[in-house]
Amino acid sequence: MPAAQDTSLRYLDPVVVSRLNNMELRARMIVEGFITGLHKSPYHGFSVEFAEHRPYIAGDELRYVDWKVYGKTDRHYVKRFEEETNLRHYVALDTSASMRYREQAPLSKIAYGGYLAAALHYIMVKQRDATGLITFDEEIRDVLPPRSATSWLRQILIRLQQTIDRPPPQKRTGAAKALSEIAERIARRSLVVVITDLFENVGEHEDLLKALRHLRYRGHEVLVFHVLESATERAFDFPDAPMIFRDMETGEEISLQPAHIRENYREAAAFFGNRFRRQCLEYDIDFVELNTEQPYDKALLAYLNKRKKMV
Repeated sequence: MPAAQDTSLRYLDPVVVSRLNNMELRARMIVEGFITGLHKSPYHGFSVEFAEHRPYIAGDELRYVDWKVYGKTDRHYVKRFEEETNLRHYVALDTSASMRYREQAPLSKIAYGGYLAAALHYIMVKQRDATGLITFDEEIRDVLPPRSATSWLRQILIRLQQTIDRPPPQKRTGAAKALSEIAERIARRSLVVVITDLFENVGEHEDLLKALRHLRYRGHEVLVFHVLESATERAFDFPDAPMIFRDMETGEEISLQPAHIRENYREAAAFFGNRFRRQCLEYDIDFVELNTEQPYDKALLAYLNKRKKMV
């Protein structure tokens, strides 16, 4: 395997990312690994350009050509000096107790989602887009408004690290309530990226869809990342022995043997995911299922495709 491809794959691996020293380094390595691998299959032909450069156009002054970039890519790029962005982003991260679940995965859902959020913020700022962070459980906890400065990016990454490191809260998922409030708070058209496990009560699923539709009604673009530990939370791959399951948000316990309900569970989980996706599609809401054991390229590509539609 070529060295460049090997590096790009390594820095998209959640296990490797978790071993890096700090959130800023994690974000940078995820993004750089992703961009390095963009020209490889299956993403051939897809490109991303940060705001510092644009392709050379006949008539541009040669003194603005970045010759260091030319030496690495054999392509001419011109340095940009103007601030040019109308895009505003919010990353809304679920920090409820259920997001601390890990089981067979190398990372908990909150760590996986937090590292993804860090990478998204890093891309946004590098593209000179204004980006902000919202964390929520039963209610909104943190609101860092959108800005495009590198110094602000560092503040967001520090807050993300603090969120991951803090003791597990005994708080339930309240995405419906939080997103409805977010829709009311955000005045200007923005892209709202929601990272959550969707562990609402069954009776609140319709409220959650209403909240997402509320964001669309207010003119915002919406991208939902549904983060689960797929082996157990989608496939119910537990040992075939009597077990006690405890709800991380309510403490409620139930005794059962996984083999007795596995097929029914899988069917119900697939039905829920498909139904939610279809209903999101009706309102032009992007819905992407993520597995905490898999690399970050699927999520980053989904974000870049969404952003491309907005410019």
